[in-house]
Amino acid sequence: MRILLTNDDGLHAEGLIPLIRWCSKLGEVIPVVPKVEQSGKSHSIEIHEPFEVKKAQLAPDITAWAVDSTPADCVRFAVLGLKMDFDLLISGVNRGLNIGRDIMYSGTAGAVFEAGSMKIPAIALSTDPASYPCDDRHLDTVYDFFTKHDLMGKHSLYNVNIPKNPVGIRITRQGGPYYSDDFDPQGDDMYLARGKSVYTEGHDYEIDTNAALHGYISISPLTICRTDLGMFEDLRKLNT
Repeated sequence: MRILLTNDDGLHAEGLIPLIRWCSKLGEVIPVVPKVEQSGKSHSIEIHEPFEVKKAQLAPDITAWAVDSTPADCVRFAVLGLKMDFDLLISGVNRGLNIGRDIMYSGTAGAVFEAGSMKIPAIALSTDPASYPCDDRHLDTVYDFFTKHDLMGKHSLYNVNIPKNPVGIRITRQGGPYYSDDFDPQGDDMYLARGKSVYTEGHDYEIDTNAALHGYISISPLTICRTDLGMFEDLRKLNT
C-alpha cells in the first residue's frame, strides 16, 4: 500500500516524524507537507502564483517534499505533479481537535476533501493539544477499529479526533459551533482574531463535539458533496 501523508502544521511539526514512522508499518509512505503551518486554510489552493516545492531531509531515513502552499495543494502536487498513485491519504496528526463546524476551516480536513475529489480514500487525524504528539497506542486502537469493522470498505473519507486518555470509540456526525473569534483592534487599521470556545455542553455522543470532549475517539464519515439532498428531492418536482 502506498500512503500519501500530509498535515497543516507544517514541515517541522513535532508529530510529523512519529506519524511517518507509524504509517511505515502499513506500507510505503510519501510525505508531502506544507513548508510552514497552514492551519485554517481549509480547502484553498494557489492557482495564480508559482510556489516552491523542495525535498527536505527530516531524518537520516526520512525524506519529505516541502510545499510552500496549502495541504490541499500538497495533495494536488503529489498526484498531479509527482504523478503518483496512492491507496490512502492520511492527514495529520493535527495539534488540536477538528470537530463541529471547525471542520469547515481545517486544513487537515481540506486535504481529505481534495483526496476525495481525486477518489483517494482518506483519513484526517487530530488530537487534543494536551496529548500531542499522538501516542502510537491510540493510533493502533483507531487502526484496529477501522480494520475490524472494514470502515474503508464501507466509506472512503473519515474525520478522526483522539482526545487525551480516550475511554472508547464512537461513530459520530458533525456537531455545531466549537470555536469563534473576537476581533481585537491592534492599531493602524489592524485587527487580530482571538479564538474562544462557544461549545455548549451536551451528552449526545453521536455528535463529534460531545464525544471528543467527553473522552471518546470520534470517527465521522465525511462527504465532498455540498448538495442538500433532502431539499433537492423536495425541489426536483419543479423541473419540467
